[in-house]
Amino acid sequence: MAREVTHRYVDPLTHVWLGAARAIGLRVVRTPDAYATTDGSGTLAIATAEGMDTDDSLAQMIFHELCHSLVEGEDSFRAPDWGMDNTGPDHDFREHACLRVQWVLTGRHGLRAVFAPTTEFRTTFWNTLSGDVLADRTDPSVQLAIAALRRVGHPPWAPTLERALVASEQIARAAGLFEPIEASLWAHVTAPRALHPTGLFAGDASGTCGDCAWRYEARGIARCRQVDAAKKIDPAWSACERYEAALDCQTCGACCRAAYHSVEVSKRDPVVKLQPSYIEDRGTYLEIRRRGDRCSALEGGERVDGSQTRFACAIYSDRPRTCREFTLGSEHCLTARRRVGLSL
Repeated sequence: MAREVTHRYVDPLTHVWLGAARAIGLRVVRTPDAYATTDGSGTLAIATAEGMDTDDSLAQMIFHELCHSLVEGEDSFRAPDWGMDNTGPDHDFREHACLRVQWVLTGRHGLRAVFAPTTEFRTTFWNTLSGDVLADRTDPSVQLAIAALRRVGHPPWAPTLERALVASEQIARAAGLFEPIEASLWAHVTAPRALHPTGLFAGDASGTCGDCAWRYEARGIARCRQVDAAKKIDPAWSACERYEAALDCQTCGACCRAAYHSVEVSKRDPVVKLQPSYIEDRGTYLEIRRRGDRCSALEGGERVDGSQTRFACAIYSDRPRTCREFTLGSEHCLTARRRVGLSL
């Protein structure tokens, strides 16, 4: 008599990531007709096993696609292929942003080998990554990656994505206790990223808390703008994941663009008479005129040959008092940079 089969075996990582995708809002199906594609209506189609390389897994493919969703934002769930055309001039740097996000998230859990990407981007980009992959804040892919990493802590990704990574780490550690079979990926699980003394993740930058842009002094005590103001820091501590070297306003411009939407000025402020073409009269108050998502006096910031041109203020010598009092490295500065994807 044939035995009745009532359950089926599912690889533990597959179980974790199918459940994670479902919790985040995606139904995963397998298809021989595509590698990975979304329909913008909640379905993620991934190639069957026959169409994947032997170092690929369904879990790794789902994770990669979720990283794309982080880069493109919540609205991307309603757009086929996350709103990417996969062929246009923006595709490569958006893919690079996705891989930077993967590098940071998997590095926290020692899973870079297990969840490494596939396709030619693995050899042409992933394998070239090392150190602080978020260091060059003028790189558009870095800016997208930073914005994506900030979304990790928000729905629909939170708390599911982090839970899935923790579960994957636990599975990987257990598997790594045994002698690997042939060239198994389980033999390449590394130690998880240690926590920094501040409670943040430790980083890959070579700097210290003492030369980080977010260190400041309060009553003679060193503190950090990235953590609770009551926490003291030791300037000798090695860098955390949010470390940034000295800031450069001309590669940032955050306070003058999307971060803040209005700069009010007093009628007695010299800029009103010296630069009247930049002043907008709102009846009950005056403000600096906007041009799209930025101050009309802000110049630069265009992307040319993959790099961003430097920002400059057309009325810098006559800028209003509000702008003069805006302090580099202040809490407002950090808020502005976070809003435009320049700081974690």
